[in-house]
Amino acid sequence: MPLNRYSLPIFLAGFALLLTVPFAQAQQQGGERPPMPVTVVTLEASDVTLTSTLPGRVTASGVAEVRPQVSGIVTERLFEEGKPVEQGAALYRIDPASYEAAKAVAEASLAQAEAQFRAADREKTRQEELRQRNVTSQQVLDDAIAALDAAAAAVKVAEAQVLAATIDLDRTTISAPISGTVGLSQTTQGALVTAGQANALTVIRKLDPVYVDVTQSAAEILHWRRQGQRLAEDENVRVSLRLADGGLYDHEGILAAAEPHVNEQTGVIVLRLEFPNPDLFLLPGMYVQVELPQAKIENAILAPQEGVSRDRRGRPVAMVVNAENQVESRELSVQRDISNQWVVTEGLAPGDRIIVAGLQKVSPGMTVVPEERAAAAPASN
Repeated sequence: MPLNRYSLPIFLAGFALLLTVPFAQAQQQGGERPPMPVTVVTLEASDVTLTSTLPGRVTASGVAEVRPQVSGIVTERLFEEGKPVEQGAALYRIDPASYEAAKAVAEASLAQAEAQFRAADREKTRQEELRQRNVTSQQVLDDAIAALDAAAAAVKVAEAQVLAATIDLDRTTISAPISGTVGLSQTTQGALVTAGQANALTVIRKLDPVYVDVTQSAAEILHWRRQGQRLAEDENVRVSLRLADGGLYDHEGILAAAEPHVNEQTGVIVLRLEFPNPDLFLLPGMYVQVELPQAKIENAILAPQEGVSRDRRGRPVAMVVNAENQVESRELSVQRDISNQWVVTEGLAPGDRIIVAGLQKVSPGMTVVPEERAAAAPASN
């Protein structure tokens, strides 16, 4: 039905009344939107130890390659492969016949030299008596004294030859230079071995304790030192070890030494860690990861990662609820992450309430209703 000139004003007035009624109802109910509920976490200060996970491999704390010091035929192997041996224990025996003969010859030469020395000593005594009676000349006495000195020197040479022959004879029994676990034998009975040969007869490794050598960037070490921190080099700091299967090693270790040299090719420093190995669980060559304490930050704030975001310039920021329940934006100084938290050194203080849920619906200056996040329940087996 078309509207006439009288019905059009009446229609517009009715439409305006419909729009006014909800607004009036809103004014009667207060007019403003209720505060937005958000979830917060109240922060606390604590001392935080920062760690680095560094890869490395297990090495024996002592290694001795057993080689013969005399030549000959191996007549006997005296150890059990893969078992512990003590320092000085006999490992191999070489045919000693030729070395026994050499020692006998040296002993005979010594006896001959001693006999000549005694004869020279008697001749010197006789010449001294004759000289006192002026029966002989001083030249003859001097010759007798010189002959005695030569005989004494010959005795010393013969004694040295006996000592050398005794050493060679003793070396026909090859002994363990260190205590440790002996490896597989690389020779057999009846094999010919030579003094100082390139191939070792076997290898002894000291496996308790063991070393783990890791590398760390020199730039990272400088970063900590510029901030007044230092490597955890004192013996009271304990180091954890994670094995190749992801499990933690039962025993903690210490930082034994740091190489005072930076590799020119890679820019890293070698750190040597020492771990007890009473059960011989760790073997040389194993790949491991070391959790090494690097620095300790006092009064640091651990902020939940879900409460920290980035602004347009990439700077870390967080939304905090102040005492009036109003939202504030804070620019942060983040050191690094630990698990699901950020280590914050500036921008947050103990007691601050950081928003961890509802960030998309709030902005600085808004009034909110904060609700503390419940503590995580312990995981059940």
